[in-house]
Amino acid sequence: MKTKFILLIIFSLFLFSKLSFSEDLKLENKINKNLRCLICQGQSIYDSQSDFAESMKIVVKQKINSGMNEEEIYSFFKMQYGEWILYDPQFNTKNFVLWLLPIVVFLAGGIIILSKFGVLKKR
Repeated sequence: MKTKFILLIIFSLFLFSKLSFSEDLKLENKINKNLRCLICQGQSIYDSQSDFAESMKIVVKQKINSGMNEEEIYSFFKMQYGEWILYDPQFNTKNFVLWLLPIVVFLAGGIIILSKFGVLKKR
């Protein structure tokens, strides 16, 4: 009976550590995919094999192991390298044109297409 109990505890600890590791790995991959490699323009550090990207991956792993959450890690990298380091920048007054321009172009294109097909007729 005692052996079964000890095996159950060991199995539970092993399972819990596996789940925790899996969650940390998912978070690490998510962060790595959203950080831009400064050496390989257009690639995330997840995709890049440069020395800079490899060192950033190590820093991300260290930050996660030290207990920092996703937003704190992004803030750290923004403070070090600027907001350009993020693939998914936040909506603010500095970049609102970048967020709104695709919507405006899409609506203008839709209006032009609809007017060409005669859907928008002048009355």
